[in-house]
Amino acid sequence: MALRLKTVDRDTPMLLPPDLRDWIPNNHIVHFLLEAVSHLPLHVYHLNWKGSGSQQYPPFLMFSLLIYSYITGRFSSRRIEEATYSDVAVRNVCGNTHPDHDTICTFRKKNTRAFKACRRAA
Repeated sequence: MALRLKTVDRDTPMLLPPDLRDWIPNNHIVHFLLEAVSHLPLHVYHLNWKGSGSQQYPPFLMFSLLIYSYITGRFSSRRIEEATYSDVAVRNVCGNTHPDHDTICTFRKKNTRAFKACRRAA
C-alpha cells in the first residue's frame, strides 16, 4: 500500500484575517467564561492610571484573561503574556491584543479585593 501523507504548506500566507472564534470548539469553556464575565459589574475594577498615558485594556478583558489563565494552570504573568501569542483561546479572550506581563501583574495587584469579592459571591 502506498504511503499517503497530508500536504503541509507553511509558506502560503492566509489571504483573509481569520476569525479566532472559528478555531475554538463551540463547547469550549472560554465561550462560557466570556459570557459570564460580560454580566459582571466590572466598574468595581481599578485601572492603572499612572504611566505613559497610553490606552488601558478594558477590565472585562483583563479579568477574563486572568480567570481563563488560572483555569488552564497559568499563574505567572510572563506565562500569561506568552499565551496571548501562542494559545488561540487566549488570543480570542484578548481580541488578538497582547497585554504585557507588567500590565497583567499591575491589574492583578490593584484588584485583589475585587477578585476576593467574586470568589465569595461564587
